[in-house]
Amino acid sequence: MKLPILRSYAVLYLAFLYIPILILPIFAFNDSTTAAFPLKGFTTEWFGRVFSDPALGEALKNSLIVAGSTSVFATLLGILAARALTRYRFPGSASLSGLIMLPMVLPEMIMAMALLVVLLSIGVPLSLFTIILGDVLICTPFAVAILTSAFQSLDKSLEEAAQDLGEGPFSTFYLVILPLVMPGIISAMLICFTIAIDEFIIANFLGSGQKLLSTYIFGQLRFPKNVPNIMALGTILVCVSVLLLATAEFFRRRGLARTGAKDTGGFL
Repeated sequence: MKLPILRSYAVLYLAFLYIPILILPIFAFNDSTTAAFPLKGFTTEWFGRVFSDPALGEALKNSLIVAGSTSVFATLLGILAARALTRYRFPGSASLSGLIMLPMVLPEMIMAMALLVVLLSIGVPLSLFTIILGDVLICTPFAVAILTSAFQSLDKSLEEAAQDLGEGPFSTFYLVILPLVMPGIISAMLICFTIAIDEFIIANFLGSGQKLLSTYIFGQLRFPKNVPNIMALGTILVCVSVLLLATAEFFRRRGLARTGAKDTGGFL
């Protein structure tokens, strides 16, 4: 009796999550300025309007700068933290790990307000740089979680063998460890990029009017005539996000296959 109930719950849960996303492309191709049924016809006009908007071009450029920088810095910090937490044992390591992962559970609005107060109090002007700082804080725990799994799956005997052959700690890391965890690094970068490119709260608090995709979409939704354009843009972003997550999952599983570790679950 429990199994059919659990299956029904899983189906309803997935429907609740994904039906709104599936409706998005339906209205993106609908030949009407009103997002409502019945549909009036098929058109690709809204996609053309999206790509002809100069404000969107600026927002896309800024978002790519923020997301690309965030993914690089968050992944670098994740590599250092994951390596230290998996390779060394030191007093307070468990507490430090908890503090690193804390931004995953703290309300983003609280962190954004706290960062805003700190940055303004020390005289740092709000810009794309401050948005990157906030996004790095949000994304680093995700990078640490992915890379910790990648480092834990490594066979320590490979590192010991390299050191027995005369390699130092840095050359061992560069020649042996880094190639083995590279799929995890790529996966972490893609996940951080996906999170940062659509982050709204940090961009709204720390951007001081900087145009990003998230703030651009929020601003355009105030005008009913622009809703079809936003539907088209949302469809594009959904497709890109799914592609990035699928690529991240591919590299994650490839990394597990290279190290021979057991797959305990992933993104997809």
